[in-house]
Amino acid sequence: MKITEIIDEEFEMFDGSTPVSKLRGAFEETTRKTILIAIDGEFEGIVTRRDVLSSHQQSDRKARSLVRPVPTIGRHEELREAARLMIAGDTRLLPVVEGDAVTGVVRADDLLEHVQPYLSVLTAEDVLSTEVVSVEPGTSLGRALATFREERIEHLPVVDGDSTVGILSLYDVLEFVTRELTRSQGGDPEAHMDASTGGHHGGFGAREGESADLLELPVRNVMVENLGTSAPDDDLDDVLAVMFEFDASSSVVLEDGELAGIVTKTDLLESLTWTEEGRLPVQVFGIDLMAELSREELAERIEDTTRKYRDMRVLEAKVHFKEHDETFRGMSQLMARVRLYTDKGTFVASGEGYGDRHAFSLALNAVERQILEGKTYGRSKKRADGDELAKLYGWVISD
Repeated sequence: MKITEIIDEEFEMFDGSTPVSKLRGAFEETTRKTILIAIDGEFEGIVTRRDVLSSHQQSDRKARSLVRPVPTIGRHEELREAARLMIAGDTRLLPVVEGDAVTGVVRADDLLEHVQPYLSVLTAEDVLSTEVVSVEPGTSLGRALATFREERIEHLPVVDGDSTVGILSLYDVLEFVTRELTRSQGGDPEAHMDASTGGHHGGFGAREGESADLLELPVRNVMVENLGTSAPDDDLDDVLAVMFEFDASSSVVLEDGELAGIVTKTDLLESLTWTEEGRLPVQVFGIDLMAELSREELAERIEDTTRKYRDMRVLEAKVHFKEHDETFRGMSQLMARVRLYTDKGTFVASGEGYGDRHAFSLALNAVERQILEGKTYGRSKKRADGDELAKLYGWVISD
């Protein structure tokens, strides 16, 4: 299926010189969570509502200080490619380009709604995360924020004994803290707050230690109690319907009344990238040079290597083989190049050896070293120094 039917030609585009205060106002006036930014008339990237909430920038700073690049997509690409790019680019919006111009956008919710009838072939059990981290109603917001950071997640079920009584999202916490600081200060919290210490430096009506007090509040003050829950055997189209009904980006999965896992819209998008060949699609170039390995073994070895890093999801793999003139004991020297598209960036490495198995092993070992060192060929994960909230939560997937 093509993305043509879900392209939205109405979208917000601001210049990089726009003050952050104007971006904040634009978000308050609309339900949109993402704004496109252009610099010198050319598309540069996006700013999300969450970027503005978690930013330490003062309101007179410019949009270019928050902008981050995202993948773009052509008008006639497949829905599966759109889903893959959203996950690989940590975004829930893809600009649609024709030539050098942005002519529309594709949003994750529109994509999921379009494919909803086809999701019935899978169940919640097929995609849910079972290693769920939860908090209790009395857990402080500060401890919850630390948990979001440590576990690199966006949602925390709130559990009281054996009962799941609510869910806490990172976005809700950031919005709550920002709103309350603005209210208590009578001004711009970013302009006067030192988030690394929780203190203030003046400002209209600012109260010393206000941010620290907010972080001591229990999560029950912010959590959503009206849960949209699912069961492990619920079809994914029904799970998505629950998310839409409750205007949520996740659904808690309960089995016999107890927490069994959680399904997010990211999980649903990822399921769209699966293929009939297996959950890890591997493209092989120079397949005629493979004498010892099979496509299935390539996928298995890649999965075995990346499985060590449980917070990494491999979305797609490409393996290239190229033959050299040199031989050893009748075996040709091959160059193998492995390219992994993951939710942590793109990793690329090569290896040269005698035979496909030897060359591939060397290339895969090199990829693993890159993963350990965090050397990606995709979007940089390095964050600017500044506000603790920006440093802690800048990695969060945008809506």
